[in-house]
Amino acid sequence: MIGKCKAIAHGSTALDYIFREGKLGSRLAFHNLCSREPKTIYEEMKVVSDYNSRCRNKFLRIEIGIAPQDEKRLPVSELMGIAHLFAKRMGLDNHQWVAVTHKDTDNRHIHIIANRISLYGEVYDTTFVSNKAARVAEEISREKGLTIAKEVKAEKKYQKSKANPTREQTKKEMQQICYALLDKYKGGGILGHSMFLYELNKKGIIIERMKNKQGNVYGLKFSYCGQTFKASEIGREFGYRSLQKNFETTNKEESRKPHLTVQEPTERKEQPDTGYQLVPPSRSSISRENDTSQVQNPIGAVADAIVSAADELMEGLDDLITPTAQGYDYVEAAWQRKLRNQVNRKKKRGRGI
Repeated sequence: MIGKCKAIAHGSTALDYIFREGKLGSRLAFHNLCSREPKTIYEEMKVVSDYNSRCRNKFLRIEIGIAPQDEKRLPVSELMGIAHLFAKRMGLDNHQWVAVTHKDTDNRHIHIIANRISLYGEVYDTTFVSNKAARVAEEISREKGLTIAKEVKAEKKYQKSKANPTREQTKKEMQQICYALLDKYKGGGILGHSMFLYELNKKGIIIERMKNKQGNVYGLKFSYCGQTFKASEIGREFGYRSLQKNFETTNKEESRKPHLTVQEPTERKEQPDTGYQLVPPSRSSISRENDTSQVQNPIGAVADAIVSAADELMEGLDDLITPTAQGYDYVEAAWQRKLRNQVNRKKKRGRGI
């Protein structure tokens, strides 16, 4: 058994569909409803749903599929019980809903149309509601010993893959060839990629690109001994993007090597502390000492010139300035003026703060 659920806005159309002649099998249940026809059922549900004006999708459409091998074991009375149990597990006790069976397909199935607005004006939460319906259907199937859709799907998939032993043997042989050549040429760059494809073609394995309607490549397929396989069947390393990465790694490293050798000298000038050093530490330290000494030499020469000029000036003034009281007053006045200027500069700096 399998369950599906979806919120819809066209409740009237859904009710007309499930009660349509030629499709309707049995009327199973009418929960919190007095009417029995689709038109009056919709009007009755609409009276409740109109209390909420913000909700758009005010109805729930639920489908419950029954496995063919379980149809003979489930009479109408048992289907009624399943419909009530399913609605209860879905949390629809306070909601209006109707359940019927259809006979328009080979497999019998149940349709439930429910009012999403409860009798108390609450809106049914539809977050992951389809997953919830599938889980409820699986729980009921286990309790009643019915066929579970998930297990049937897994069984079919297993049987399909094992149905053709020749195909399986061909796939194993191709996997051995592909993995052996990949290990041989992996990391070989463009040349390795070309040799990989050449060797595959030489051994009878043809790789074709699969394209969508827009012409974009989305995958690869491998053909060998009349059998065709998707890349995922061969191995995860042989996908359209994964296969290219196996050969791109070495290309990036090779392309980086000359790039680093060209730019290393400029980078070392800006960042001398990097791990790459072309000049030995001893030579670099010597060059730095020479540079600093060359810079310091002109500074020292200028300072010596200033000091010698001041000495010559003082020596020339010795004859004019005598150690008299008047000369001392001039010196003292100059000193006081210098102190006042320093104080004024400090005050001006304080104003700007």
